Amino acid sequence: MREQAVTPNDRPGTRNLGALRRLLGFTRPYGWQLAGALVALFVGAGSVLAFGQVIRTLVDSGLTSGSTQALNQALMLFLTVVLATGIAVGLRSYLLNWIGERVVADIRKSVFDRVLSLDVGFFETTRVGEVISRLTSDTALLQVVVGSTLAMVLRTGLLMIGGIVMLAITSPALTGLVLLGVPFVILPAWLLGYRVRRLSRASQDRIADVGAYVDEVIHGIRTVQACCHEPIDRERYGTQVESAFEVAARRSQTSALLAAVSTLLTFGAIGVVLWVGGRQVLAGAISGGELSAFLFYAVVVAGSVGSLSELMGQLLRGAGASERLMELLESEPSIRTPPDPQALPEPARGRVEFDAVRFVYPARPDTPALDRLDLVIEPGERVALVGPSGAGKSTLFQLLLRFYDPVAGAVRFDGVDLRDLAPAELRRHMSLVPQDPVIFGANAWENIRYGLVDASDADVRRAAEAAHAAEFLDRLPQGFDTFLGERGVRLSGGERQRIAIARTVLRNPVLLLLDEATSALDAESERLVQEALEHLMQGRTSIVIAHRLATVRTADRILVLDQGRIVASGRHEELMAEDGLYARLASLQFQDAGAVPAQAPPALRLALP
Repeated sequence: MREQAVTPNDRPGTRNLGALRRLLGFTRPYGWQLAGALVALFVGAGSVLAFGQVIRTLVDSGLTSGSTQALNQALMLFLTVVLATGIAVGLRSYLLNWIGERVVADIRKSVFDRVLSLDVGFFETTRVGEVISRLTSDTALLQVVVGSTLAMVLRTGLLMIGGIVMLAITSPALTGLVLLGVPFVILPAWLLGYRVRRLSRASQDRIADVGAYVDEVIHGIRTVQACCHEPIDRERYGTQVESAFEVAARRSQTSALLAAVSTLLTFGAIGVVLWVGGRQVLAGAISGGELSAFLFYAVVVAGSVGSLSELMGQLLRGAGASERLMELLESEPSIRTPPDPQALPEPARGRVEFDAVRFVYPARPDTPALDRLDLVIEPGERVALVGPSGAGKSTLFQLLLRFYDPVAGAVRFDGVDLRDLAPAELRRHMSLVPQDPVIFGANAWENIRYGLVDASDADVRRAAEAAHAAEFLDRLPQGFDTFLGERGVRLSGGERQRIAIARTVLRNPVLLLLDEATSALDAESERLVQEALEHLMQGRTSIVIAHRLATVRTADRILVLDQGRIVASGRHEELMAEDGLYARLASLQFQDAGAVPAQAPPALRLALP
């Protein structure tokens, strides 16, 4: 059993906006655009603050004096400020949206690059659907934060600070009264904001749960429908959607309460200021224009405080998304290229050596998959691995491909410890034909060329012919250009297997790894695949995992594995004579299939289960 994937409750919540600060590094390549946006932002905020003085001039000089010329001048000043504001807002909006889209695109590429570099062990405990959620919904949320919310927070902060300064210039006494009310606004906002932070992170995690479940069900839709499991999956999916909704609703309620409390307190304070300021106008302490300007700035400050509380909720949602993305960006693969990698001998020979290898999977640390295993496979040798499930056969392949490193001992290829090689250099000389081959959502050219990206069309066709794949590919509506469907759904099992073999033929590896490549095929498909494999194995070191013992009779050596150890080694006849585990496995298969003479024709032997 695999270890259960990490769940949202296993993660710490986001407690501050520090995660967003790490995003600033992605803006560094776009300094000129960012500088232009900041200039436009400052100009726009300054022009809004200038409206207070325009109002003061309009009231005191234009209206109170009764001068038409003064009124005209005040209106011209007003239009000038409006024009400056419009230009600044338009420029700021374009530049910040561009930066937001650009930064998010860079983040997506960086996160995907990091995901591709992570070792196989990472995906034992991390759900694929959650990774997809982080690359899609989390980055979409960040686009809004970087392109809009951050700018609004900065603009609102500037307006609040500038408004307070202008309040102090206009009337220091009234400004002191306003500042006395600030703690009564900030404290509730901070307390409610803490809850918003936790709910924002939980909401993103619940959305990831939904995405992970959809990914699992859709990819297994044939099994779902064959087992009539649709009602249960509908119920479970509905439960997860409702859970996500409940968290989002609680977050929305808290954010709404935060906005309501902030607005009530700030504009309540303005009412008090208006009452006090009106009394000062009546007493002749300040002019009507000064009171109008003061009220304008007070509204700006109050509106800024109220907006900041709402914007902080959006920022905190972005902080949760940023934290989830940073977790991926900061994940380090356990399989790395050494600082000074060694080079393999040229040409590679394909000699394999396991020296006292012990290995446990990260998800099963208490159960060794291989236990002090020693093995040498010479260049060009054809070796078959047999044994019960869980004996360690596939683990040998995982270690050879360096998806994992052994806990103890060493695995060597052509005499070089795999830990001293660059993984890409090692894997360039190997090729795996799995039991369930992976076919990508593309045409046959691309799927076969996956083994060697710079191969020509002629090379691809020759590989397909060698794998007995060209015949059925040519019969497709557009031949090799035909889209094969997601995961190769338009192909049969035998056809997918031959595509995988063609991919391997094109790759031309020195070490061939076959993981029960014919176990799930009908007799005719097995015959074609077996012929392709026989051609492919000529002159290469080949290691074959086989549960069907009839497919390993031609091996130079058969290794019998049990509980991570080699318990027997030899040819078919020798192992049958020993009357050990191999003989028992063989007798069980022959009993199931019916008695088959030892000298049965090759075609009949190939058809044995």
